[in-house]
Amino acid sequence: MSVDAAQWSILWPAFIAGLLVAATHVPLGMQVLDRGIVFIDLAVAQVAGLGIIVADALGWEPAGAAVQVVAVGAALACALLLTWTERRWPEVQEAAIGTVFVLAASAAVLLLAKNPHGGEHLKDLLVGQILWVGAQQLTAAAVASAILVGLWFGLGERLGRAGFYAAFACAVTVSVQLVGLYLVFITLVVPALSTWYARSRRLLRGYAIAALGYAIGLGASIGLDLPSGAVIVCAMALVGAAFALIRKAF
Repeated sequence: MSVDAAQWSILWPAFIAGLLVAATHVPLGMQVLDRGIVFIDLAVAQVAGLGIIVADALGWEPAGAAVQVVAVGAALACALLLTWTERRWPEVQEAAIGTVFVLAASAAVLLLAKNPHGGEHLKDLLVGQILWVGAQQLTAAAVASAILVGLWFGLGERLGRAGFYAAFACAVTVSVQLVGLYLVFITLVVPALSTWYARSRRLLRGYAIAALGYAIGLGASIGLDLPSGAVIVCAMALVGAAFALIRKAF
């Protein structure tokens, strides 16, 4: 498969978007897996998406600052709620996370029920539009990712439970608007899961899995003319599985 100039002009911003999501989500995913709260990103991302849908229903400018404030605020509120439930009822935290996700998803469906473009909005929230990210989105995401990565590696455990959830909420709010909920989840979970038994240079391996997943998925989606989000999900899962199997064999 050869990639012409027009296709390349679409692919490279999409790949950078994937790398920006991976920058924050690979280390966060490892922490999520260690804490045993795998589905937290689905809940927080869905709540952030609900905030965006509410802002859209109010007629606010999609790319405006007010929408971002609502999305981040909704995600932070969700993070604070989950911080409280983890402290109060740690043994049922996964159930609490699942309940928050289903409630937010149902609320989004209800808000979009009478919207003529509701189906399209819901699809964008889930699958994303990674091929159509713009320079303004990438710039904002790069700044946010740099801040979050700096906080994460600079403070680490000193962030505490509340700090972890707050950083997580901000990271998910940024990434779900870039690539959609499915890619957020797969980027968070697959690199962490694939390297669970390979603790040596785990972070570097996780980043490599994520980068390969995005590169192969984007290339395959262009070559096969298939939806990029779904192809990247499958590609990253295959790359992760291949890494785990090769490591086990050798």
